[in-house]
Amino acid sequence: MVLLAILNGTTRDLWYKKYMSELAAHQISTFSLMILIGIYSYFVIKWFPTNTAKQALIIGIVWTILTLVFEFGFGIIRGSSWKQLFDAYNFTEGQIWILIPIWVAVAPYIAFKIMAK
Repeated sequence: MVLLAILNGTTRDLWYKKYMSELAAHQISTFSLMILIGIYSYFVIKWFPTNTAKQALIIGIVWTILTLVFEFGFGIIRGSSWKQLFDAYNFTEGQIWILIPIWVAVAPYIAFKIMAK
């Protein structure tokens, strides 16, 4: 999943970011990453099936914790302030990145439900 996020961000920075505002580029990037995470979750649950919806939710919660640890840890290592890191989660200013950890938490559960049908 980290590789998908890096490729998604690289695509944003090298391709379409120069044609729009930084905020719009990050919003598009957020939705494209959500699609990639959805696909990734589907295949993980397909290849490594869980037995219950609860297990799928636990996987999502663990993924979310790991995602946040990586994101904030990498940000601090890069020299970002806590304010800069939390600004990405300011929904009132159009920052929709909060959707990523929410989606990471529920995507395995949704994939499980899709597989159960």
